[in-house]
Amino acid sequence: MTVDELEAFVCIAEVGGFTEASRRLHRSQPAISRRIHELEHGLGASLFERTGRRVTLTNAGRALLPYAEAALAAIRDGERAVRQRGTTFRLALVGTLADSRIADALREFTAQREVEVDLRTATSREVSALVRSGEADLGVRYHPDAELESIPLGEEKLQVVLPASHHVTAARLPDLGPLRDEKWLGFPAERGGGSFRGLLEHHLAAAGLPNPSITTVDSLTAQKRLIEAGLGVALMPLASIREELRIGSLRTVEVSGMDARVPVVAVRRPAGRPDPVTAAFLAALGAPDPADDATEVAGAGPPGTDGPAR
Repeated sequence: MTVDELEAFVCIAEVGGFTEASRRLHRSQPAISRRIHELEHGLGASLFERTGRRVTLTNAGRALLPYAEAALAAIRDGERAVRQRGTTFRLALVGTLADSRIADALREFTAQREVEVDLRTATSREVSALVRSGEADLGVRYHPDAELESIPLGEEKLQVVLPASHHVTAARLPDLGPLRDEKWLGFPAERGGGSFRGLLEHHLAAAGLPNPSITTVDSLTAQKRLIEAGLGVALMPLASIREELRIGSLRTVEVSGMDARVPVVAVRRPAGRPDPVTAAFLAALGAPDPADDATEVAGAGPPGTDGPAR
């Protein structure tokens, strides 16, 4: 069992295919397939079930995955301890959370120490995978992850977003009835649940719209441009549309009884190498010390209020 074999295995498990894994790892597909063949041969077990170009983990693959991630993380921790100690901070976060709160924290963080920030954006599931494999020191995502230490940062409020020229002009609606025939735009559903898509479907079903028209658009920017063009409406975090609200190209509408919020957390490996740099960034974010058994961010309101949540 080699590092290259484990790296290929973990990457395929994350992206769901050999072709995408070969692109991510900058290796040919035959080279990736060869690594997996050698790993399976050495273990005496098949790790993937192949259906066309997509693959899923077998029971043996699911058993191996957390150990492979931990092994890669330990190796990366060791490399960083020797080569980059205290000089690089690797942060992974969901793109919709890259707003002024994160920017202010990064500005304060880098002003106080000589450190280079390696920033990557991804989905919540991908953020956790980057943290588990040691490719990120800290992740900021939606919803806690049971496999990682999850530090609460607050909540993100979502609202219905319309184009400025939409025929519904009211600032508040009693329900979603006036938007019954709209085409909704939504992010892709994430494996494991907890996604914006699931939240959107939940609220539409609760409003008596069990089979709404939802177009999957995986880019936040693309969603905003499509809404501006009058090609749909969406449920979006307020932090992501501040500029559009300022210039008047988009607007929001309150819906009575609809309170769409998602928890925001920082995630890190509980058994990872003690890292004062990561601790310093959490302090800049205003995150509570887990040892204090805190449940809210300093300055953030309790659930159901509009405290800082981004």
